[in-house]
Amino acid sequence: MAQILRGEIRWADLDPIVGHEQSGRRPVLILAGALFAEKSHTVIAVAITSREPKPGFPVSVPIHGLPKPSWAIVPQVRLLSVHRLGETLAVAAQSELSEVVRGLNLLITKD
Repeated sequence: MAQILRGEIRWADLDPIVGHEQSGRRPVLILAGALFAEKSHTVIAVAITSREPKPGFPVSVPIHGLPKPSWAIVPQVRLLSVHRLGETLAVAAQSELSEVVRGLNLLITKD
């Protein structure tokens, strides 16, 4: 598999799922860098949807550069095997990546 870089948006097969996890073949935003992927054979990624989030939905970030309007669903962070990943669709802007990380920080530090 080609080097996997932080900020890439790649196709991923998220099945099988349990409960309310995002399912199916969908784009994901890679959060961890190439060294992590190389050493662990996994990536930390956030699912992306083309469904506009409902008002009050906890932490979603608009992602540009994809064929449809899209949002990173920050609470849908997953550790995925690199074998679940497909082709690269786009690369997120640094500002988008920063917003996703900021959203993760909010989710894990807010009571």
